[in-house]
Amino acid sequence: MGRIFTVELEGRSYRCRFCRTHLALPDDLISKSFHCRRGKAYLFNRSVNISMGPLEERMMLSGMHTVADIFCCCCGQNVGWKYESAHEKAQKYKEGKFVLERGRIVDEIDLSTEVYIDTPSDTEDS
Repeated sequence: MGRIFTVELEGRSYRCRFCRTHLALPDDLISKSFHCRRGKAYLFNRSVNISMGPLEERMMLSGMHTVADIFCCCCGQNVGWKYESAHEKAQKYKEGKFVLERGRIVDEIDLSTEVYIDTPSDTEDS
């Protein structure tokens, strides 16, 4: 395979829930009102550190679209999809945009509230 090079985003970012790889910036967030099979989803102008699956025609709540699933380039988890084309004129604004599923990403604010419990190691002196 080869070495995977990732883009490190400056400032607050949205990351892969599974491996914490940077995926998008809040400045690129267009809408938080999207939905997917698993719940809420966010629409972004740009996304980094992803790979795309094959294009397919998919019937969405807003009509027929040509989309490709997107995957985290580090852990391979499906994190959302990219709109390649919309068949309805009113949906053309989505073309070239990325949808990240809320349940598969974390905001750095989410990361700062995680609790870690220190456990003594076997090598510590008592």
